[in-house]
Amino acid sequence: MSYRNGWAPYVSVAKRRARTEKKLKAMQKAGMDIHPVHIDGRTIAHTFWGKAWCDHLIKFSDYENRLPRGRTYVRNGSVCHLEIAQGTVSALVSGSSLYQVSIDFKPLAKKTVDRHSKSLFWPGWFIA
Repeated sequence: MSYRNGWAPYVSVAKRRARTEKKLKAMQKAGMDIHPVHIDGRTIAHTFWGKAWCDHLIKFSDYENRLPRGRTYVRNGSVCHLEIAQGTVSALVSGSSLYQVSIDFKPLAKKTVDRHSKSLFWPGWFIA
């Protein structure tokens, strides 16, 4: 698609949201179970594990604006669907269009999880 000056014409936030709502309703009608992300206030993660996940993601940030833009999207309600499965986290995001984003990772082996779980909950861990 070719646009004047290389940029798509401006579409208001209200029109984009309406278009996204229409697409999401069609997906629901087709049988997709939609799980939108809603946060209270500006804090995205409240638990120790959630904060640790966010801090860890920051270490892998390859572009200066990518994660801040993602935080803005989740805070303004643009993450329309979030699904967490073994080895992948995927989302439908409403930006200039409705698009899918996914993060794939290798799940830890059960032995590794068991070993680290035991060390995390060792009684001496609570004495600090």
